[in-house]
Amino acid sequence: MHKKRKILLYIILGIIWIIFTDLIVAQLNSDLHVYILIQQIKGFIFVILSGFFIYYAFVKKAENQAVKAEKEKLETLINSMVDFVNFKDGQGRWTQANEFALKLFQIEHVDYVGKKDTDLAEYSEFYREAFYYCEASDEEAWQVGKVSRCIEQIPTPDGTTKTFDTIKVPIFHQDGSRKELVVMGRDITDQVQVEKKLEKSRQNYRSLVEFNPELVFILNREGHVLELNPQFKSMTGYEAKEFLGKSILSLIEKNSKRLAIQAFNRILKDQTNWVNQEITVMHKDGSQRVFRCTAVPTIINNEVLGAIGYAMDVTKEKETEERLRKTEKLSVVGELAASVAHEIRNPLTSIKGFIQFMNSNDTKNQSYYTIMLDELERINQISSELLALGKPREVQFEKCDINQIFASVMWLLESQANLYNVRIHYNRNHSLAHIECEPNQLKQLFINIIKNSIEAESKTIQIHVSEKMNQLQIRIHDDGNGIDEDRMDRLGEPFYSSKEKGTGLGLAVSYRIIQAHHGNIHFDSKLKEGTTVTIDLPTTQ
Repeated sequence: MHKKRKILLYIILGIIWIIFTDLIVAQLNSDLHVYILIQQIKGFIFVILSGFFIYYAFVKKAENQAVKAEKEKLETLINSMVDFVNFKDGQGRWTQANEFALKLFQIEHVDYVGKKDTDLAEYSEFYREAFYYCEASDEEAWQVGKVSRCIEQIPTPDGTTKTFDTIKVPIFHQDGSRKELVVMGRDITDQVQVEKKLEKSRQNYRSLVEFNPELVFILNREGHVLELNPQFKSMTGYEAKEFLGKSILSLIEKNSKRLAIQAFNRILKDQTNWVNQEITVMHKDGSQRVFRCTAVPTIINNEVLGAIGYAMDVTKEKETEERLRKTEKLSVVGELAASVAHEIRNPLTSIKGFIQFMNSNDTKNQSYYTIMLDELERINQISSELLALGKPREVQFEKCDINQIFASVMWLLESQANLYNVRIHYNRNHSLAHIECEPNQLKQLFINIIKNSIEAESKTIQIHVSEKMNQLQIRIHDDGNGIDEDRMDRLGEPFYSSKEKGTGLGLAVSYRIIQAHHGNIHFDSKLKEGTTVTIDLPTTQ
């Protein structure tokens, strides 16, 4: 009601009160003292009634309007929120809730004020268990006595589940009794789904990196290592943590290092990929390994932040390719050599016969005939080696004692070792398994290797044989001149030799023997320090 109307009403009611009460008093015919007392009482009552009227008409009305306005503001505020908001009294009865909460539990048309969760459960069969859970959860919040936070999941009729990040704020009276509970829940279903996808993506990434059989590396723009997978240790011998935040260029061989730097700069500048490029890497044990690398730029928000790539150890593959190349070359050269040797032998026999005849009749020039016969014998030996290289016969394997084979080899080389003043040490190991082999070929193999050591100005030759995983490993070490690194790759090639009168056929034949026995041979050598030849042969064929 408007303020002026309230004042007008007050005046009218006051006039009516005065007139009405005066008429009543006039009818009483009381004496003066009673009349005065009644007038005083009447005035006192009028003042009290006026006070009540003014309070309720102006003060109380203003307070009610203020409360109503605040309530409307609060209701507008919570209804505009995308969160679940609910107010409950100390006994758990709902006092106010926003539209989101009512729609969530499908109680928009229920008079919820004054009802507990268990009461509202009767109005929503689907959410019955959810209401009971909420009441139990509220009790836990009261017991905690302070702001609590939890993740709650609420199923929906469409079969999905909504996830809420719920905050509950208990409010107490000064005497410690329960006053009000404020419940707020934010729907984080989409956020949780995104986090799950992100976590799945992260796990897929970790699996791709951690369990990748190849070495995976991530570099920043400065070329420093950000991440290395476990294969780094198995392929280089170093722990990954030794290179985190550092450059790995120290592991790369000089020529390969220049190639790697150029490739990395092109990745950063031109955003080009570096695909299937081979570099040589130094292993922790001092050996060299060949890695086949692929690297691509790491691009985030159109900015190149570094490079990510992988590498695989192709050392054995390269060794196999090299052995195959040598085998093919050996086969071609062998066929050619055998045909040449065959053509040489026939006239060689005739020449040798005539020289022997002339030698028996010419006593003056016997020294010359002797030299010619020696050289013819050398040609004959070379021809024999060429024939053996070109037409290897079928190998007939038999069980043999490796100790007996080396005993024969030592006896055959004893005179040559004494001539060169070389000591050969071989310790018999009677626990070694017998080996399936062609004994004469193995003797030829070991004679070729040990003769090379003797002629390399060695003083001592050590021979050690061990057995592991159905294989015999023979290590022949000398302290001779060693082999130049540039010549290592050509060992075993026919007609390639570092010796003045060598033909290179000895090692070529040795490679053919090892190939026939399905074995491997490896050379380690340093100039002026010596050479170690490692031969692996299977015990069974």
